[in-house]
Amino acid sequence: MPEFTAITPDALARLVADRASELTGFAVLAVDGADAADPVSFATAVAELLRAAGRPAEVVALHDFVRPASVRLEFDREDEYTYRTGWFDYAALNREVLKPLRANGRWLPALWNERTDRSARARIRTALPGTILMIAGPMLLGRGLDFDYTVGLRMSEAALHRRTAAESQFTIPALLEQQQLEEPSLRVAWDHRDRPAISRS
Repeated sequence: MPEFTAITPDALARLVADRASELTGFAVLAVDGADAADPVSFATAVAELLRAAGRPAEVVALHDFVRPASVRLEFDREDEYTYRTGWFDYAALNREVLKPLRANGRWLPALWNERTDRSARARIRTALPGTILMIAGPMLLGRGLDFDYTVGLRMSEAALHRRTAAESQFTIPALLEQQQLEEPSLRVAWDHRDRPAISRS
């Protein structure tokens, strides 16, 4: 079992910002975590620190790259396998964000509006030199995506059950299984986000 070291939330955000600032050129950092972990908020806090230090940073929410409801809900609205394999469009994230950013500094901030179930109609953006993109959302690791640094906000099964909405409890087995596929660069024990702990082993 890995050993964890306690850290404050602010110090954790600074640590990740420091690691990100060491990356050169256009870089992509994943904040992998269940919706109950609120990875977007953490990624936003890190991005704000990077910007304050003079490094361009943007946040992309995986929920802006969901598949249309007709696809993701085609077979069963509460099937963990469908959630794990068909809910999010990881291929589109790679095609529209990661690859073009590295190739020519251009990226699409959103593909699909989950609330309206329509195209996000987002415009392609041109990144400033040295931009760090923070991709935040569930089950990002183990997908073969080319990230420069990864943070795993890890919650125990009990914590996931406590903090996941009743209508989303079916997602928990998929979340637990997927996080075993690839170890993040920085593993964070996130059951209590006001008292996180870190492990690199």
